[in-house]
Amino acid sequence: MSVMDKLKQMLKGHEDKAGQGIDKAGDFVDKKTQGKYSGQVDTGQEQLRKRFGGDQGPEQPPR
Repeated sequence: MSVMDKLKQMLKGHEDKAGQGIDKAGDFVDKKTQGKYSGQVDTGQEQLRKRFGGDQGPEQPPR
């Protein structure tokens, strides 16, 4: 069993908390990098939500 499989199993039923954690981690990285990599952080957050579930996060304004 891979690490990703174990994480999915642990988060099953707690997708809302996973989504909150993903948002919090992304905000932390954006703060530390002063927004320099915000596009990459947003993409990473989207990929994590797809993989682990969770809400779709806050609405992103059109760019």
